Amino acid sequence: MAYQAGGRRPAPRPVPASPEGQAYLQDYALLLDALPFPSLVVDHRWDVVLANGAFETLFGAVAPHPTAMPGDNFLRFVLFHPDAGAVLGGHEAGWCLPMLAQFKTTLERYAHDHELQSLRREIAQDPIMEAAFRQGLPHWLRAVGEEGARLDGAVRPLRHPDPLLGAIECRVVGETPKTLLDMGYARYTLVLRATPRPGTAPRRSRRAGGLGPHLSVVPAPEG
Repeated sequence: MAYQAGGRRPAPRPVPASPEGQAYLQDYALLLDALPFPSLVVDHRWDVVLANGAFETLFGAVAPHPTAMPGDNFLRFVLFHPDAGAVLGGHEAGWCLPMLAQFKTTLERYAHDHELQSLRREIAQDPIMEAAFRQGLPHWLRAVGEEGARLDGAVRPLRHPDPLLGAIECRVVGETPKTLLDMGYARYTLVLRATPRPGTAPRRSRRAGGLGPHLSVVPAPEG
């Protein structure tokens, strides 16, 4: 994986125009910070509007990146940050392909969104990521079905920086109140689960990002 990410910084975070909306988000941030589990609020581009302290702790050790920090745009982080696989276990099937499925659906819905189109061009510039989008994703969707690509309710592996937690699982819970929904936002919480049984922790791939020299869902080129 080249992790080019186009060298482009994400757009400024979206904020509500009305004072009432801004006040609501300020109070909602207090609610998120009271949660023990990593939680974030994003817009349709996966620009992060809010993230709590547990989220910052989970991703606190990732190296700086010009365009793909988890607290700026979570989709870009999953796709392009070289440290993504160090936190998001089973990076290819557990996180990258499901997020690409989300991106594909969103791109079809917001076909004229310039930021989404820019991200699509960045994907096209990376041969492995383009193979994931064009070949790996359809193959994977046929294998898991549309339900398997859903984020809400999915159980995904994580590697928590707290040594007492280490390699664990989380359940992704999508729970968006109507006020946030009306603003065009969605909330996701990673509910940390019990440590898997010994021997079941996900294995690191050979490259930091987790996709390896080629996608496991795409046959390696012959020769």
